[in-house]
Amino acid sequence: MVRVTFAKGFPVSRSSPRNSADTPARFSRRAFLRGVLMGVPAALALSPALSFAQGLERRSLTLVNTHTAERVSVEFVRDGQWCQTALAQLNHVLRDHRSGLEHPIDCGLFEQLHDLAVFADRDAHYEVISGYRSPQTNEKLHNRSSGVAKRSLHMEGRAIDVRLVGYRTDRLRDLALAAGRGGVGYYRASDFVHIDTGRVRSWGG
Repeated sequence: MVRVTFAKGFPVSRSSPRNSADTPARFSRRAFLRGVLMGVPAALALSPALSFAQGLERRSLTLVNTHTAERVSVEFVRDGQWCQTALAQLNHVLRDHRSGLEHPIDCGLFEQLHDLAVFADRDAHYEVISGYRSPQTNEKLHNRSSGVAKRSLHMEGRAIDVRLVGYRTDRLRDLALAAGRGGVGYYRASDFVHIDTGRVRSWGG
């Protein structure tokens, strides 16, 4: 299996219009991916666009909750810093829609979603099937379906079930597996991918 290294220290902006000024960004992503797939260390793969890489300080996400139809589009990293207002908005959209309870979501999930979209060469626009689940909600779902783990990381704000808009879910699964940054579950019948920040593992449902 090819292992893709996602560099946490290099956020990539997807919010600017696609014009001639965006060419270095697209070139650096493709050069990086080609280099990694060929087994070239990430630092070397990035070296042709080093000047661009030094300015990568923004990360954005658009999430649509499929249960509430709520949509949030935010820049959650700005000038290299977490934007607390944006994180609060993301936490709200990812709340347990059954109980209305909110919980802080692991920022590592937001990083993964952004980086996966970059490697898929898509805008980071996701449909969310499940974000945070309260213990009570998780227990009810677990009792109904063996596909819901009793100790699900959804209860800790460390898991999310998504679709990347305009991208096949089996291909999103493959990218997440190659990244090796946590658990990856693929639910073919329901057409979504589970991504979490737990130990590296994979399963199908």
